[in-house]
Amino acid sequence: MTREGKQENVQQSARHTVEKIGGTSMSDAESVLGNIFLGRRTGAELYNRIFVVSAYSGITDKLLEDKKTGEPGVHALFAGSESEWAWGDAISEVSSDMRAINARMFGDHPDRQIADRFVRERIEGVRSCLIDLHRLCSYGHFSLSEHLDTVREMLAAVGEAHSAHNSTLLLKEHNVNAVFVDLTGWREEANLSLDNRIGKALSDIDLSTTLPVLTGYAHSRAGTIQSYGRGYSEVTLSRVAVLTRACEAVIHKEFHLSSGDPKLIGRERVRKIERTNYDVADQLSNMGMEAIHPRAAKGLRQANIPLRIRNTFDPDDNGSQITSDYVSGVPQAEIITGMRSVIALEFFEQDMVGVKGYDAAILETLKRHSVRVVTKTSNANTIVHYLAGSLKAVHRVVSDLRENFGSARVTTRKVAIVSAIGSDLDVTGLTALAVGALAKAGVEVLGLHQLIRNVDILFILAEEDYDKSIIALHGALIEQGGRQSRQVDGTRGSRPQRAA
Repeated sequence: MTREGKQENVQQSARHTVEKIGGTSMSDAESVLGNIFLGRRTGAELYNRIFVVSAYSGITDKLLEDKKTGEPGVHALFAGSESEWAWGDAISEVSSDMRAINARMFGDHPDRQIADRFVRERIEGVRSCLIDLHRLCSYGHFSLSEHLDTVREMLAAVGEAHSAHNSTLLLKEHNVNAVFVDLTGWREEANLSLDNRIGKALSDIDLSTTLPVLTGYAHSRAGTIQSYGRGYSEVTLSRVAVLTRACEAVIHKEFHLSSGDPKLIGRERVRKIERTNYDVADQLSNMGMEAIHPRAAKGLRQANIPLRIRNTFDPDDNGSQITSDYVSGVPQAEIITGMRSVIALEFFEQDMVGVKGYDAAILETLKRHSVRVVTKTSNANTIVHYLAGSLKAVHRVVSDLRENFGSARVTTRKVAIVSAIGSDLDVTGLTALAVGALAKAGVEVLGLHQLIRNVDILFILAEEDYDKSIIALHGALIEQGGRQSRQVDGTRGSRPQRAA
């Protein structure tokens, strides 16, 4: 059968869900088994689901680098070390951590030996490969830097392979016909595209009688991490859902999608989001509060597949549904969130007035140093980019800009961004109400960004004002109901219709 024919078989499968389990949830194997994999299902109810699993919490950080602190993992140590000892000790520690997870999951069950053998095969295979690469690059004809992206891909894959393999063993212990689907490309010669790899792996699986457990990392010709960063498992979820024509995609996290951070605002004050749309999900992602990776959301949106966010530890709750066409019945703010540490890069050039090219040059510099733009604003002679990235990378950007634009004044300062987000913020006086609430809380607004699209309002403020700004805006716009009713006929006056 041709590859195209195999993919068509996948597409013609019965209606089913594709569900992704996050790393923090995966680390609580008992809850995942009882609340997600099994629940109250029996017999045929266990099937017509495809699972995509993340690595256990902390494992990918140790394989690559800590996502929050930047502490180096195996990859960073391998890239920066002239000997194999630093990264060798680090990969041995990862192996030890993985086997400790196996011990907690399987205890004295014979499956523990199978799980440990799997870890040993993957870890020692990677170790041998890195030793050979290190030796090869000791010769002048080979450059280590040219291979580091490939090394990063290979290391990331180990974590998801471990968790998917363990999950399959655990399900089989409970008499579920589960199958481990390894999308990592381990020891495969074929260098496939992401879609072809998924189609080939699922082509012969009968979803009505088999429960596939897929690795969140899926190797692709273009480079999965190079293309999607650390959100690759959600892209895998999205592509599987689209290719198999799922009726719904589900992401299981350790929290509800809520109107704000319950740890900061208080659990009794926040509200669970019942429904919202992909536009809101994109704004959340931009603020670092990912409901779903934006590239993953794009695929689901275009295929008109709804997404549900569910709390692993609250299985009786139906979760939050995200669709393409939802707009709240009453215009209002739905979520207050933000970013605590943002760098404002201000580029002032008196000669900019009426001259093109400055903005493009700045963006090219930011791209070259891998610094993400959260938002930007400009006037006649000033462009300000609000950046998420390391201080070291931003300092390189500043240095390059000063060198290339000798007469410009380039300055930086740390700020915070707080955002009011909703599927329909077309509320008269909402911005004034928000600014008033911030003023009442003693917060000076340094900048304000609001687009005609009416999906979010961004407030720029001093970093130390972040907490009280979140609390103040949540109180004024969510708890006290900064909203207005629609007209009786449900129209929105002259407001332009949004594109899908």
